[in-house]
Amino acid sequence: MYRKNQYHQFSITDFNQPIGQKMNPENRWVKKASAIPWEAIEEKYAKLFPSKTGMRVKPLQMALGSLLIQKQLGFSDRELVEEITENPYLQYFIGLPGYQTEPPFVPSLLVEFRKRLSADVLAEINEMTIDFNNPDDPTPPDGGGSSSDDSAPGESDNAGTVILDATCVPQNIRYPQDVNLLYV
Repeated sequence: MYRKNQYHQFSITDFNQPIGQKMNPENRWVKKASAIPWEAIEEKYAKLFPSKTGMRVKPLQMALGSLLIQKQLGFSDRELVEEITENPYLQYFIGLPGYQTEPPFVPSLLVEFRKRLSADVLAEINEMTIDFNNPDDPTPPDGGGSSSDDSAPGESDNAGTVILDATCVPQNIRYPQDVNLLYV
């Protein structure tokens, strides 16, 4: 069962810090959060869950945000949950309403996030993010690149074959970590 995210962060000033600290709006995670069209993606994500019964699903921003953090920083599932628990900027990025000391989800839930956000869904999310950040882009929606239909007469996409021969490369290259360079 999917319900829309109950926490809507309208700005970074809405993020609740326990000691009243202000978050830096120039932080990379704050900037990334503003560059992703969370609500538009959430509408498509909600269609993956047609049933109105069952356990409530975690919001899209939490699922996608945690997978983006994991991909960029290279954390294991357990390390990711620990980092999110310790870092208020990561908690802001995944859509929590304020800093909390308890983990937002268990590490095993990341397996379900990866199953739900398949390659096709991620490709669509990627396109939506690109469109959101480049609204005046003149690139056609069919993929953009030049096709053979609109190329000038006489031009060809294939200009020939390149044959490379690697036998003419010198074999005695010295690298900076080579100890023999010290005695030269």
